Amino acid sequence: MNIPLSDYLMLSAFLFAIGLCGALSRKNAIIVLIGIEIMFNAGILNLMAFWHYKYFATPTAYVFAIFAISIAAAESAVGLALVIAVYRFYKSVTLDEMTSLKG
Repeated sequence: MNIPLSDYLMLSAFLFAIGLCGALSRKNAIIVLIGIEIMFNAGILNLMAFWHYKYFATPTAYVFAIFAISIAAAESAVGLALVIAVYRFYKSVTLDEMTSLKG
């Protein structure tokens, strides 16, 4: 079964749109981080689909994807640490209540 490139690109665009809506429409900081992570994963899927159709069965794409996923995990860890620090100061993770950056 051969899946065309357009199906992968449509799925990637759909995931990116879901992540963008989640990041822009929510007021909870954790949901915004989840939306950003979904957008990052859509970009990785897009990259892997193009790489699969351009350079079939080369291990370079898989190494690059593992590297990109590890960067996404580090970004999530830093973002969650920032949310925890903000929660300790404001006692809330609602983005509307975060009015200043100084303590």
